[in-house]
Amino acid sequence: MLVSNHLGILERSLDAAMLRQRTIANNVANIDTPQFKSKQVVFEDLLKHEMNGASGQQKLQAYRTNARHIPFADSGLNVVPRIVSNPENFVQNNGNDVDLEFEMSEYAKNQIWYNGLTQLTAGHFQKLRSVIEGGGR
Repeated sequence: MLVSNHLGILERSLDAAMLRQRTIANNVANIDTPQFKSKQVVFEDLLKHEMNGASGQQKLQAYRTNARHIPFADSGLNVVPRIVSNPENFVQNNGNDVDLEFEMSEYAKNQIWYNGLTQLTAGHFQKLRSVIEGGGR
């Protein structure tokens, strides 16, 4: 099978990383906006929970992006990143809770995560190319 569950997980993880990037940028852009409440993206914990399930066995499966696509056998990768409030942030006098140091730290972590995901994805396709070409190069 050319498209595995691992590639689907990489795709969803890249989507989450891009959403996290936009969320962090929005938080920083609103650092001086009164009453603005910062947000964060939750994905990895949801993915871990979905993969382990109640029985502890892996149950993560393929994901269809459109209902008209041909269904995979045992499809069910339905973990989507969620944007939630940052409940533990200190609220400033103007009601804003954006912490620039925290946001920059999250930005750096997300950038490292994204770079790792892109390298894993490139490696996956390089392996496929090697198999298709006969591995002789």
